[in-house]
Amino acid sequence: TGTGGTSYAWSTGATTTAIMVTPATTSTYTVTVTNANGCTASATTTITVNPLPTPGITVAETSGIANNDGIICNGATATLTGTGGTSYAWSTGATTAAIMVTPAATTTYTVTVTNANSCTASTTTTITVNPLPTPGITVTETSGIANNDGIICNGATATLTGTGGTSYAWSTGATTAATMVTPATTSTYTVTVTNANGCTASTTTTITVNPLPTYN
Repeated sequence: TGTGGTSYAWSTGATTTAIMVTPATTSTYTVTVTNANGCTASATTTITVNPLPTPGITVAETSGIANNDGIICNGATATLTGTGGTSYAWSTGATTAAIMVTPAATTTYTVTVTNANSCTASTTTTITVNPLPTPGITVTETSGIANNDGIICNGATATLTGTGGTSYAWSTGATTAATMVTPATTSTYTVTVTNANGCTASTTTTITVNPLPTYN
């Protein structure tokens, strides 16, 4: 805003008392002021332009197929770390450089980064959440009163087949979808099922073993 006269001529070409400027770099502006007697004088001012920060977000997580790719399984946690400034404000309300998030669904996070000159800029990252598999175990056996009920006679064999995923890990150490067991006593078996997204979930089944009759 020019002062000291009745009319004003700016180096930008403007002739109003006040002008608005948005310089991309540090710039000097001159105003020529004319008073009521038609006399003129000039003054200059410099607007110094500081750069914005270059905001960034690094993602750290060990869930799913690949680490640190921002694709996690439901229930997993990712650490988001803002970079490029001296202070940080997250869309979650956090104000630390690093935050831990456990989204239930795919979520976008924004960080506003402030540098030493109090200039700000923002960036976003998306954490993609893949569902867990729905693990299951089917039991196949022909021992005892009813078939496939998980109740067998001592010495009989049951086939346990995992379902719901693309790979399977059994508490017996087997890694095939189907495994055969011949427990001597009632036993519980666990299968950990992994789906195509590298997400895992587990389930259990119990095979009840009834004793054989005793002959005299």
